[in-house]
Amino acid sequence: MLNVYLTVDTEIWCPGWDSLDESFAGSFRKYVYGPTPQGDYALPATLSILNEHGLPAVFFVEPLFSARFGIEPLREMLGLIRDAGQEIQLHLHTEWLDEVDVPGLPRVSRKLPAMAMLDEDDQAAVIAWGLARLAEAGAPAANAFRAGSYGANQATLNALRKNGILLDSSYNLGADVGVADMVPSERLVQPRLVDGLCIYPVSVVRTGQGDAYRIVQVTALSFREMVAYLEQALADGWDSVVIVTHNFEMLSPNKQRVDRFVERRFRHLCQFLAQNADRYKVRGFADAPASDIRPQPSPIATNTLGVGQRYA
Repeated sequence: MLNVYLTVDTEIWCPGWDSLDESFAGSFRKYVYGPTPQGDYALPATLSILNEHGLPAVFFVEPLFSARFGIEPLREMLGLIRDAGQEIQLHLHTEWLDEVDVPGLPRVSRKLPAMAMLDEDDQAAVIAWGLARLAEAGAPAANAFRAGSYGANQATLNALRKNGILLDSSYNLGADVGVADMVPSERLVQPRLVDGLCIYPVSVVRTGQGDAYRIVQVTALSFREMVAYLEQALADGWDSVVIVTHNFEMLSPNKQRVDRFVERRFRHLCQFLAQNADRYKVRGFADAPASDIRPQPSPIATNTLGVGQRYA
């Protein structure tokens, strides 16, 4: 049986950094609820589809925005997830740091698009603040982490250990930072235990010769590609697959209408996993085993027929 982790990076963005206070309320509605003529297609639809098929997911929630706008919006967002019985873990986008000045967070004067741009002590401080903020807003204690934009490095792993977090899902072979020094000389596609901390890499497909990868994400692969990937991982005896989506992926780029392509993919994926529960165990990170797969298998190559369907 293959373990499958459906992970939802849950975050809020404003249209720009120059008018945050004026645009936040509207952005919150779009990213958290996603109202459209067909209904609310951000968190409410995501949670409803998961519930319809009886599937658990891991919601990596970004709390740093609440250092600027207060805890109540974060509490409201967490309430939706918690009331649906889904798992909450920690996600951090350090782009927010230069917009806030609160005790416990490092003071920075520029945009930092990656955790790796902070030193280890500052990373540890940001993680500690994020954990405390989630707890203050009503979330159970987190035990897993994902860096915003997968921008982690070896210092991130050390900072997590300092905070008692022993599961990380930031490793992404297709990312621009972090991979080279998180586990030197190895290429991870399966869980790996490193000094007591278990890395669960986000799943990727190899798209050609060399080191070109595409993340296994609802907006990145067709339903047929995702099924082919799952079937191959199962056939190869893999431990797990980590699939990514976001709270707003079923919405169009302007967040005003439903993206029917993505919505169908997500619905079909959930239906497929529910109908094949005897082969795929969909689970969360709260009770994930500290697996240590050695040697690491080779990345799975892209499915040509699925790619053609996606382009068509």
